[in-house]
Amino acid sequence: MLADRIEAKWIDAFCEIFERCAVKAGDTAAILSETQSRALNVHLAELALLRMGARPFHLVMPTPRNRHVVPVRSTGASEAMQKLRPVITALQQAGFVVDCTIEGLMHAVETPEILKAGARILVISNEHPEALERMVPDSALEKRVRAAAKMLRGTKRMRVTSKAGTALDVDMVGASTVGVWGWTDKPGTLAHWPGGIVVSFPKSGTINGTLVMAPGDINLTFKRYLTSPVKMTLKDDYVVELEGEGTDAAMMRAYLAAWGDREAYAVSHVGFGMNSGARYEALSMYDQRDTNGTEIRAVSGNFLFSTGANEFAGRYTAGHFDLPIMGTTIELDGVTVVREGVLQDVFG
Repeated sequence: MLADRIEAKWIDAFCEIFERCAVKAGDTAAILSETQSRALNVHLAELALLRMGARPFHLVMPTPRNRHVVPVRSTGASEAMQKLRPVITALQQAGFVVDCTIEGLMHAVETPEILKAGARILVISNEHPEALERMVPDSALEKRVRAAAKMLRGTKRMRVTSKAGTALDVDMVGASTVGVWGWTDKPGTLAHWPGGIVVSFPKSGTINGTLVMAPGDINLTFKRYLTSPVKMTLKDDYVVELEGEGTDAAMMRAYLAAWGDREAYAVSHVGFGMNSGARYEALSMYDQRDTNGTEIRAVSGNFLFSTGANEFAGRYTAGHFDLPIMGTTIELDGVTVVREGVLQDVFG
């Protein structure tokens, strides 16, 4: 267990990321948290903003009751704001929002309205700051992620294969693509820290084939490295069969079924990690309460496959799996961007 105390080096790290977000002396900044948020990160955000001469204020929401029959993890769709109009208005007017909610505002229902007003949101992933301090801002990473996002936006077809048996076909026409390098300085945008990820949300009925997870691949919802194979058959976006004889497959089947919601079986997004500083083995270095696994999502060359909500395909659900898969080959319109788990030098 890492000690939860204020460290000057962590204030430094938060200042570095806020500087990248164009925070200046005199700027107003809202720190959004909830009663179950990681208090250490909330305090570090406040101290860093004050050190920079900004004018922070806190919005603290009671963590709402979980109305589902299973634990909710890593959805990126915080329900903390509960659609309260005064909270939404305050965030719209803040200019800069530091998001310290547990699940984050990436897919929260209130987020589009906040962004439309011109606010910019930095989601600080629910990690211990010992992990955040290693994921420092990197201008070279920003350049690569921007190039990858541009390429994906122009891609018509993604093909993912692997020696384990993956053969997945994705129609990318009309897909919405987001690149995240770890900060945002543009009004009306959202980013998360750590960064180094590019993901696309394909339209409805666009994903078919077979996805095989091998031992060593990761289920981030369970914060677990797989010890046995899992084979998923996908038809028109939905997992129609999930095979495997080990504990990993059994847990995934049980969790998906518990939602009683067909949309939990659908694809949320597809993409890949691009951060050479993100460590594959990092999940084993932290207690479960000390990591949200965002670093693992950013590991260079992983195929980041997720099930659950995809608002761009008209699908909504609280059920969610984030599944970084190693060792795949990813082709975009025939151009290999990842070869057997290694990111290729095609993005500058």
